[in-house]
Amino acid sequence: MANETVLKRYAGNPIIVPEQVPGANSIFNSAVVPFQGRYAGVFRVDEQDRTMSLHAGFSDDGLHWDISPDRIRLACDDPEIATHGVGYDPRVIPLDGTYYVCWCNNYHGPTIGLARTDDFQTFTQLENMLPPYNRNGVLFPRKIGGKYALLHRPSDRGHTPFGDMFYAESPDLIHWGKQRFVFGTAGGWQSTKIGPGPVPIETPEGWLILYHGVLTSCNGFVYAFGAAILDLDEPWKVLARTSRYLLAPTTDYERIGDVPNVTFPTACLEKEDGELWIYYGCADTCVALATANIADIMAFTKENSL
Repeated sequence: MANETVLKRYAGNPIIVPEQVPGANSIFNSAVVPFQGRYAGVFRVDEQDRTMSLHAGFSDDGLHWDISPDRIRLACDDPEIATHGVGYDPRVIPLDGTYYVCWCNNYHGPTIGLARTDDFQTFTQLENMLPPYNRNGVLFPRKIGGKYALLHRPSDRGHTPFGDMFYAESPDLIHWGKQRFVFGTAGGWQSTKIGPGPVPIETPEGWLILYHGVLTSCNGFVYAFGAAILDLDEPWKVLARTSRYLLAPTTDYERIGDVPNVTFPTACLEKEDGELWIYYGCADTCVALATANIADIMAFTKENSL
């Protein structure tokens, strides 16, 4: 099965552009979920002073978005960790009857912040999940073995030229342990670093995850993404992992922007009949959509496994 037949780019791409928010330099690497018969999301908006901030938005169809011009103002009981909506690359996770937001904030360097919301109007910031330095984190959509579970990618203070994926668990979303190595870099498109993408999808065969991979070319980093299947009960055990990417930068909106040659998945919507809508950031400038069938991604992953 060819990757071109698995994922199809939406003909109307990009679906979110900076002009949708006054004062935005770029909007990318954002996360959306079904919400009260509609869709809600948390969006990375890099403003024209180049502040990285989180904004909420809503949509009737998942394609046309009304994004708030105002940064999310996070309520926080502890002023020592309060970030006031500054940060980037959010993921939104339905869990325990509410919605959690994981994102990269700045607590003496990049780390993974956590907030919760019930209405996408008010957000409460909780304890940071991991110490610096870490740039990518996403919760699983249910507890595993009675514990909250997380995929994450440790980093450094700079534009990290390395990165492997790890698993961690917590009894209370505060104290994290049982760190387990999931997988690291491989050849080609994922030879420099890898990291978690959207919320893991539970299937009878295992957790289906999309993840980004990076290679270092003579002209800089190139970001593509692939898929892996993890064990349902012990998600650090990899059952299959793509040797070939599912999608890489080929279009103008993926190749040309603030950071060229980036396709970075951060959200999925499960639609009817196993269809999956995949939202991904393009060239650190805009958001695009690709569609696929979950069964086709599973088959591609197993057929092209490392």
